[in-house]
Amino acid sequence: MDDLDQHLLARLRENARASVAELARGLGLSRTTVQSRIARLEERGIIAGYAVRTSDAHEQGQIHAFVMLTVQPKSTALVVTAMRRMPGVRRLQSVSGAFDLIAMVSASDVASMDALIDEIGALTGVERTNSSIVLSTKFDR
Repeated sequence: MDDLDQHLLARLRENARASVAELARGLGLSRTTVQSRIARLEERGIIAGYAVRTSDAHEQGQIHAFVMLTVQPKSTALVVTAMRRMPGVRRLQSVSGAFDLIAMVSASDVASMDALIDEIGALTGVERTNSSIVLSTKFDR
């Protein structure tokens, strides 16, 4: 993957629905070149798919938090499966350090966030949680 592929990926992160012609104009390349690079990135698994990105206005109306979890030994798969079914859990990552998992969660209001954090904490296999509410996002790539 070269520098041009990196620039193409950056533009797709900004707007995955941009047309090939629009991407080509922005990168100063032909449509054919951009289309073949996208196809190659997809074939190599670098581009795994395209997703919905909600508007900044919608996101600003949401409450976001990071929930760190300590999980009982051999319970991680059970916890991951249960959290996958929770629509408020946007991302779940395993990490090294004092915690086993970190979830990025969102809710429409404080009461919903409180209920979501309680639901996570009540899962079989979760020993404890520690939550941090996001106050602001400085940038998001």
